[in-house]
Amino acid sequence: MAKITYVEHGGTEHVVEVANGMTVMEGARDNNIPGIEADCGGACACSTCHVYVDPAWVEKLPAKDDMEEDMLDFAYEPNPERSRLTCQLKVTDALDGLRVQMPEKQI
Repeated sequence: MAKITYVEHGGTEHVVEVANGMTVMEGARDNNIPGIEADCGGACACSTCHVYVDPAWVEKLPAKDDMEEDMLDFAYEPNPERSRLTCQLKVTDALDGLRVQMPEKQI
């Protein structure tokens, strides 16, 4: 289990425990966190689970693969360093304390 903090665009924080093996997107969906739409259900076929990773966590996450990089081109105001698709982030104990912030909107 990892405690993950999801921060809405307006600043409201949601701290939830997400089981290992799930994705950060599934943790948001299963806990009704607003701001992560996940239209494709985690297939990396849209960008509606886009978040900005807290700067302290950027280097701790696995690198983006080409498919994620391509889908981030369709995200709302992507940040080259901090933007990630939560469907591509598998939860492990190493993600305990992760903070992600939702963009103003999802496209």
